[in-house]
Amino acid sequence: MIGPLLRLATTTLAANRLREAATEAMMRMLLVVAAAAGGVFALVCFTRAGLTVLERQVDPAEAWAIVGLVYALLGGALYFAAIRRR
Repeated sequence: MIGPLLRLATTTLAANRLREAATEAMMRMLLVVAAAAGGVFALVCFTRAGLTVLERQVDPAEAWAIVGLVYALLGGALYFAAIRRR
């Protein structure tokens, strides 16, 4: 008689823990998505601000080339940092 009651209690506890884990995973995922969206928005804003400053000094094509070079160098540095980590 006690066996089925214990099984019911453990099943209920396991279901509650599973629900809590799913809720926590969803919250972490939403925080990561929000952080990524904020990062992309900041990158766009800083790029536009940099272009505005550069276009006052050089023509727009040169300004875009400078920004592209900066991003290419940053991408290369991040790539080498990632492969060095292995």
